Amino acid sequence: MSVNEIKPVAIGDILVGPGQPVYMIGEIGINHNGDVEIAKQLMDVAAKAGAQAVKFQKRNPDVAVPEDQKSKPRDTPWGEMTYLEYKFRVEFEDEEYTEIDRYARELGIQWFASPWDIDSVNFLDRFDAVTYKIASASVTDIPLLEAVKATGKPVILSTGMSTLEQIDKAVETLGTENLVMMHATSTYPLPPEEVNLLAIPALRERYNVPVGYSGHEIGTAISVAAVALGAVTVERHITLDTSMWGSDQKASMEPEEFIALVADIRTVETALGDGKKRVMPGEESKIESLRVVK
Repeated sequence: MSVNEIKPVAIGDILVGPGQPVYMIGEIGINHNGDVEIAKQLMDVAAKAGAQAVKFQKRNPDVAVPEDQKSKPRDTPWGEMTYLEYKFRVEFEDEEYTEIDRYARELGIQWFASPWDIDSVNFLDRFDAVTYKIASASVTDIPLLEAVKATGKPVILSTGMSTLEQIDKAVETLGTENLVMMHATSTYPLPPEEVNLLAIPALRERYNVPVGYSGHEIGTAISVAAVALGAVTVERHITLDTSMWGSDQKASMEPEEFIALVADIRTVETALGDGKKRVMPGEESKIESLRVVK
């Protein structure tokens, strides 16, 4: 199946796939540190950049945190607490997501989240989620994938830390009808030698679905190159300041860098053209003055 034969996936009122504008996602994740006002500032950044969506992470820490980790002490900006207490401290619930939902509508952007457990799938379903993002860590969690599939919503599947056999099983569970896949490497930050961008066309050829790129590298060049290789969506972590406290901050993009990335990607998607070699309008006047006719 050629690229042009791959059917775009409708995420809300936005089509994601070949021939469509690159679906830019500002991954807020847990970089809000449990503060909805920080989350809203990051949503402002995404909207200013021209991204179509922001993404969060949703967990029920009682379920998602391994038992042997729950009681481990953790130094945090709010003092020492157990790891379980910390995870609850930074987790958004109804009040925060109600405000996020309201604010996203005000800004005119989409929001969604990666559910890490079935409780979180049900939680997000109450907000009529436009899509569900399967985090790379959850590719092998078949019960979670089945719960997401049962919602009937489109799915974005990250593929970090996964073999082709594991991805095959996930795709078998989710189906391909409303699936967008994302090439990813789950190294933070991501060194160029581990990026493997050529996996983007390889995944597209294997699964015949739209394929994007979820990046954890430093800088903009690799994400821009992903678009040149056919990535239909690009997701990057965003933060107000990489020196903020939190595990994902240092591998995230500050506002001006994310804004520049989106602008560069918009330029590249225009520059890609249609692939049909021909004389361009700007060349017409040069033919007579520059070409030697023999």
